[in-house]
Amino acid sequence: MSRTMSLVFLLICLASQIRVIVRVEAQQSYVDNEQLDCYNHYNSTDGNICNGIATSCNSYLTFRCAPPYNTPSAVGFLMNSDTSAIAEANNVSDVATFPTNQQILIPINCSCSSVGGRSYYQHNASYTLKYPSETYFNLANNTYQGLTTCQALMAQNPYGDRNLKVNMNLQVPLRCACPTATQSAAGVKYLLSYLVAWGDSIPSIAQRFRVTAQTVLDANKLSPNKIIFPFTPILVPLTVEPSSLELELQQAPPPAPAPPPQSPTPRESKSNSSKKWILVGVGTGAALLLLLALFAAIALIRKAKTVSLPPIPTSTSPPKPNKKSAADGGDYMETTPESWSTISSQGIRYAIESVSVYKLEEVQRATENFNESNKIGRGGSSVYRGLFKGDAAAVKIMKGDVSSEINILKRINHSNIIRLSGFCVHGGNTYLVYEYADNGCVADWLHHQPPNNNDNNKLTLSWKHRVQIAHDVADALNYLHNFTKPPYIHKNLKTTNILLDGSFRAKISNFGLARTLEDEEEEQGALQLTRHVVGTQGYMAPEYIENGVITTKLDVFAFGVVTLELLSGREAINSGKNAVDGGGEELLSASISEVLQGDNVREKLQGFIDPSLKHEYPLDLAFSMAQLAKCCVDRDLNSRPAIAEAFMTLSKILSSSLDWDPSDELKGSRSLSHGR
Repeated sequence: MSRTMSLVFLLICLASQIRVIVRVEAQQSYVDNEQLDCYNHYNSTDGNICNGIATSCNSYLTFRCAPPYNTPSAVGFLMNSDTSAIAEANNVSDVATFPTNQQILIPINCSCSSVGGRSYYQHNASYTLKYPSETYFNLANNTYQGLTTCQALMAQNPYGDRNLKVNMNLQVPLRCACPTATQSAAGVKYLLSYLVAWGDSIPSIAQRFRVTAQTVLDANKLSPNKIIFPFTPILVPLTVEPSSLELELQQAPPPAPAPPPQSPTPRESKSNSSKKWILVGVGTGAALLLLLALFAAIALIRKAKTVSLPPIPTSTSPPKPNKKSAADGGDYMETTPESWSTISSQGIRYAIESVSVYKLEEVQRATENFNESNKIGRGGSSVYRGLFKGDAAAVKIMKGDVSSEINILKRINHSNIIRLSGFCVHGGNTYLVYEYADNGCVADWLHHQPPNNNDNNKLTLSWKHRVQIAHDVADALNYLHNFTKPPYIHKNLKTTNILLDGSFRAKISNFGLARTLEDEEEEQGALQLTRHVVGTQGYMAPEYIENGVITTKLDVFAFGVVTLELLSGREAINSGKNAVDGGGEELLSASISEVLQGDNVREKLQGFIDPSLKHEYPLDLAFSMAQLAKCCVDRDLNSRPAIAEAFMTLSKILSSSLDWDPSDELKGSRSLSHGR
């Protein structure tokens, strides 16, 4: 009898050890994309649980630098980290300036903190609100780049999300972790919180830091076929201190996937932490079966292939030559200069260097002598479809000196900006030849019948198309503001100047009003004045209309209006039933404030969003996009985000939208009712 009891006790201990093995192997829950859903509670967004052998440890974060956080002292102030330690970790001096978008290492002390009766590993920083437009969402996902979550911020600060004011000081819990007993036994000394970038996968991250993919999977409770998302932190177990050189290494392609297993991998639930292991059986045979099942599962997991989110084309990818776009006809009539002169010979000589010069006969032949059947656009359009050596193009007829627009377009190269392929000058007219847009301009799809639609059913842009268009436009503006020398301001952004190619990718056109920034300092400090205010009502920023102030925030305001058009399907100036009290006119930029303030935000937002979408959109992401647009159209130009910040926010919204399943909306749409 005593031998039997001893055997039972041994089996119970063995089963307990098996449970320990499973639990310590799965370290922390990957945040997934749940950090974007601020008004729903998830265990993964609260923080990393304290499951290590130490209550505090040295740890590291990664951070992508951008003004004003681009020096060791500025980053140290933001992250509550030592300036000298940041400089030393990145092999620079204390007064160095990091290049924009460079990823750097931040040494921190990670400690276990008690929050609401539970304990989480975190590094505490503090932040004083600077702008009325700042929210928990923006602070978590933009300022701190996903190193904290809006849920954690709301849980650890006494201020409601609707009561944030300038000069309030917030505690910012940054995600970190200390090694567990299993990791320590394997030689792990540090856990690095690495921010996932486009194109990253678990194998490529592991290769970058010279660790095995399995240790990264285990540290984040990830199965090999789990998708990882950009702008989310991944814990990387390290046996030695990380090096800034590892962050600078170009991403290597992931190794070839292992051959698929011969037997199917067991289906895993979304959260492995919720699994309960039950001891079954009282004999030696049961224990052996349990062990065999465990080893078989581990073997299958190790063989499975890791899947990452497919990379989206980068902002510097060249446009495809066979996808053409057209400049919108008639727009230039709104901004005609007071006097015209012939195109300057100096401008012509400069432009000839990089674009084709056509003879009038070639242009006439391509457009069938400007046949009316080839005209593009509505009303008095002066844009024609043409064929040049079999390739479709758009020919825009303009009067006067257009050398400035030609010289701008010949200097820039971006897949979301219209490409000028050539021009012709004859009889006081200039014929500009652009790439051709198969799907016309965004305004046609939002406010008019789309081109080539012969039936009575109006086609509409889907939610994913709309987010992609906003992302493309932000990408193009970010390129113009931050990656050209000198920087450019478009000054005439609107939905008629945003064209769609055959894949519904957006391209900005009509650079007739564009100008360079004479002040090449940081964009928020660059300011110019003009007495000649021209543009389109509804898109022009207040400071430009009232005082002629020109900054990059002029484009940000117009971008906000475009985003509101994509959300609502309404025009920049509403009249009739869309205007206040059913009459008069209302600027779309003014209407969004009423939607996002007060009570019943969820219902008001649903009423604001384009009814042609038929509720086939994620309401939480639509709310985030509306918040971004509201910040962009703020009357105070200093309260508007830089376009780089808007682009980053849209990248996250796009990432979530691409992963969004309409069938999940019934469950997800309830989130805005919490706390609102």
